[in-house]
Amino acid sequence: MKLWEGRFDKPSAKSLEEFNDSLSFDKKLWRADIRGSVAHVKMLGACGIISQSEADEISGGLDAIYADIESGKTEIAGAEDIHSFIENELIRRIGETGKKLHTARSRNDQVATDFRIYVSEAYSELVNNLKKVISSLLDRAAEGLKYVMPGYTHLRKAQPICAGHFFNAYSEMFLRDIERVVQARERAAVLPLGSGALAGTSYPIDRKMTSDLLGFIRPCENSLDGVSDRDFVAEYLFCCSLIMAHLSRLCEDIILYSTEEFGYFEISDEYSTGSSIMPQKKNPDIPELMRGKTGRIYGHLMAMLTTIKAIPLAYNKDLQEDKEGLFDAETQVNSCLSIMSELLANISLKPAKMSKAAESEFCCATDVADYLAKKGMPFRNAHAVTGKIVRQCIQNNRTLQNMTANEFKSFSELFEPDICEVVKAKNCAKARTSFGGASPSSVKANIKSIKARLKKY
Repeated sequence: MKLWEGRFDKPSAKSLEEFNDSLSFDKKLWRADIRGSVAHVKMLGACGIISQSEADEISGGLDAIYADIESGKTEIAGAEDIHSFIENELIRRIGETGKKLHTARSRNDQVATDFRIYVSEAYSELVNNLKKVISSLLDRAAEGLKYVMPGYTHLRKAQPICAGHFFNAYSEMFLRDIERVVQARERAAVLPLGSGALAGTSYPIDRKMTSDLLGFIRPCENSLDGVSDRDFVAEYLFCCSLIMAHLSRLCEDIILYSTEEFGYFEISDEYSTGSSIMPQKKNPDIPELMRGKTGRIYGHLMAMLTTIKAIPLAYNKDLQEDKEGLFDAETQVNSCLSIMSELLANISLKPAKMSKAAESEFCCATDVADYLAKKGMPFRNAHAVTGKIVRQCIQNNRTLQNMTANEFKSFSELFEPDICEVVKAKNCAKARTSFGGASPSSVKANIKSIKARLKKY
């Protein structure tokens, strides 16, 4: 039975039913729908809109449906959407009293409420999986305290850094993601139920009671906005998109740094694949596939933004398109986060390769300029002198590390024998002790800070 068929003389065309159907995907909302209905009927009973015995009978019927769906005893089928299915099932079980469930509400505010309940819970799963990724990154960062690697700008070697600094950078990104998710979850926890179809209701309902029963922060303050707002869907998809952007950057670095050309990391065999034709191959399929899925999630966000960009107030059927993209994004992002935490736990660092790379391509040149500047030479002049040293080294196939103190002194009298220690990569990294810097001491403090901030969630 359709909930709205009383006004129509003719039955729906089969093609309309197939096109209009949403049960195939919105059945995922069954738990949220029953939770919302139980809270609604308890409020109706408390406000005297229906009798307390009717409220108890309806609530008991809904609890029984919940238990039967959960156990697999009842199959969700045979309705145009999950909301119709549950109401029809309730009426089938308890009779005429079940028809009072929909008093003082519309499917418009019911659907919006169900989806907000679902999205609020989905945010919690994101937070938990983000925490696991950060935990794996922190383990790698602690291990990296002992090692030095090159840091890059423009994908060119720039300056030596403590290897732990690299992993902490991604922890900071994912911490921002957690903060964003928590803030977005609060904005999603605004109750539309009680907005009716668009104009509220003439029944003496208690929206604050319903809000409290469902764990919402407050009821919405405008019924038109309450039934038509899907900002919370777009915001969830934005959070997912930015998480995937950060994952994709991490994947790119893992892919690059695990190549033979770099060789800083090695992905364990359990998380690598091979080639059907080249016996020697060990491919980083996990980070490559994750990098590829990023565009898929971006697509869901763009689809949602496009859907809501020109919808007149209040509810329109366009908003049925809000769910499938979110459900897919939820599945994909949590899958990516889950396997990334495992992948990170199974990456080996290659300190010899990293250290050698950190002393090549004149990574320590900035420290030579800083050395002169600390002795009184204007930094711009020190930069020019260091540039001449680098140029001569290139011309003579030399490095900063195999220059003698006297050779340095030929460029400036300010150089002393200790310059030969200054240009060692480990010492360059060790010297970056500024707050947030790349020295082992700064990285260790950053690890402690990340752990402290993570405890809030």
